Amino acid sequence: MATYAVNDACVARARALIEGRQYVLDSDWGAVQPNAEQQNAYLESHSWDEYAAWHLGLTEGATDGTKGRYAFVVGDLRRVHRSALIACVYRASEWRHKSVELAAHDLLQHLDATSG
Repeated sequence: MATYAVNDACVARARALIEGRQYVLDSDWGAVQPNAEQQNAYLESHSWDEYAAWHLGLTEGATDGTKGRYAFVVGDLRRVHRSALIACVYRASEWRHKSVELAAHDLLQHLDATSG
């Protein structure tokens, strides 16, 4: 099973987006989660660092600049989604990736406090 480190760049970006009110509170994450085509389109006009900043987990041992390096996406590549953070908490908890779970939980609490 893969192991993950928390991506501090994602935490910082997500917090900034939340504070800037760039979030969606109610969405069906399965329907709005970026698919491969949307991710590829994003990468055509953005850097790998910008792409990475949407992913809460960094796959340990994977090469930077590959999609396999990045996991636990927190938004639709425009805004943070509350449903994405919930999915991150759930999936990280399910597979016992405690540091990612806690980072996602903290972001979710920040979003809920900010959104009122």
